[in-house]
Amino acid sequence: MLNHEVPNPRDPELVERLILDLLDPELKGHALSELRKKREMFQDLALLLWNSFGTIASLLQEIIVLYPSLSPPTLSLVASNRVCNALALLQCVALHPETRSHFIEARIPLYLCAFLKTDSRTKQFEYLRLTSLGIIGALVKVATFIIERIVVDDAGLIYICTNADRFYAVAAALATVVTSLVDQPSKRLVKHVIRCYLRMSENPRGFAALLTCLPSKMNDGTFNSCLRDDPSGRHMLQQLVAKVTGGRKGGPSHNSPGRLPWG
Repeated sequence: MLNHEVPNPRDPELVERLILDLLDPELKGHALSELRKKREMFQDLALLLWNSFGTIASLLQEIIVLYPSLSPPTLSLVASNRVCNALALLQCVALHPETRSHFIEARIPLYLCAFLKTDSRTKQFEYLRLTSLGIIGALVKVATFIIERIVVDDAGLIYICTNADRFYAVAAALATVVTSLVDQPSKRLVKHVIRCYLRMSENPRGFAALLTCLPSKMNDGTFNSCLRDDPSGRHMLQQLVAKVTGGRKGGPSHNSPGRLPWG
């Protein structure tokens, strides 16, 4: 009777082989699926993905190749599942403490903007949007740094603020961070959140939307003690509160946009 050796799913060499398979067009689909299944088994999978030659470029290629199928919406369920496997691996990189900053500095989240822009309600597009938002949403606090990197860029700010779904997805992520800061204040993170809101308020549509969706904790004194010894932080918060309060009262503001339709 012949004994067939069963591969150990936790074998590091198996994972390394699968990563190499990402560079082979014929093996890539299977490798994406298997690596996604095994991502919880290997704490350092993110390091292998980031530091192995051509791997991140290969994952980004899975995203870019789908752009033509987004509009008009011709994305198949099979293609959606495949790119979501790639997105799950990128999420590993985004969450790992040793690769997270590289992920942000490389502006990889910007590659997801096209997916968030889609409005088709079919299963494959819903799955694609959900997985894309998961990359940012799962980061929670780190999402603030990602959002700030996006909105400080003029093109990124315009992209976020020209569509209601995109704007409110970002606003919801920031609101989640604000809620977490109530119990665990972080001066540095509070300032990042304030910068995001201030920057979003520079866009007419963004400013109009913030008048109704800015978390109450941002203007009820909740973070005053956190910023007590930080003059620049206090100034930014006062600037944000004054701007939003003035807009709500219909007071003078050089950015006052009235009611503008979303794109």
